[in-house]
Amino acid sequence: MSELARTRTARPRHYLMCRPTHFEVSYSINPWMDPAKPVDTELAVAQWERLRALYAELGHRVDLIDPLPGLPDMVYAANGATVVDGKVLGARFRNAERTAEGPAYLDWFRAAGYPARHDPEHINEGEGDFLVTGSWVLAGRGFRSAPEGHAEAQEFFGRPVIGLELTDPRYYHLDTALAVLDHDEVMYNPQAFSPGSLAVLRRLFPDAVLADPADAAVFGLNAVSDGRHVVLPEAATGLAAQLRRRGFEPLGVDLSELLKGGGSVKCCTLELRGETSGEAREEARSHTHRRA
Repeated sequence: MSELARTRTARPRHYLMCRPTHFEVSYSINPWMDPAKPVDTELAVAQWERLRALYAELGHRVDLIDPLPGLPDMVYAANGATVVDGKVLGARFRNAERTAEGPAYLDWFRAAGYPARHDPEHINEGEGDFLVTGSWVLAGRGFRSAPEGHAEAQEFFGRPVIGLELTDPRYYHLDTALAVLDHDEVMYNPQAFSPGSLAVLRRLFPDAVLADPADAAVFGLNAVSDGRHVVLPEAATGLAAQLRRRGFEPLGVDLSELLKGGGSVKCCTLELRGETSGEAREEARSHTHRRA
């Protein structure tokens, strides 16, 4: 069967999100953040709510973590942890402005009944730099997460971790430069990686969708896929066309206000892979955390 004729199948996903109630840009820890530019928090919330509603329309489960005052970047839930097979690897942030987010997210997982949790010793910024394919955990480094954190993740999850060096400060997290589409299918920005890491990507993913600089610059790779539907920034029209040719259904959204903080669709979406089990699941059912 040719790639053009391939039939794609969506699979229900479980996501954790955080409403941008306290979103603002009051400091700068990446090239997208400019405290001098005004931020419309009400618009940011409205754009975020449309994303959450879209996930519900697609049949996905969305749980919510309460936003905390003084943590404007908590909306970028993908950075809060990495969850594989129901095991939760917490985040340890490099920048002091975000340090308190790691414990806040681990507290949520504790209350939700996830028994296998690990408070990391080394710096990792959750699914910002850890992306899970069918065969590997891809791990970004160069600006935020540390190589020692990659080894820690491999030991905790028991899955092979592939380190990838990021070289462009605009794409400071792996999820701004690469997205997992389905199993071992990905799309990525070749200009965001070191020569050696680019060679690894070409070897592992010879049929990957490649983003041009224009689509990368609008955060087109900060996308979420359920195996059929790919939710991505609506400005990434070139990527959307490529995805259609591969049999995917791209769904464009406007998160322009949240891009002022250096995040878009994927940054706002933490995937919860695997289920809690036994007594822990019963505990989770009795816990009154909010669910969309």
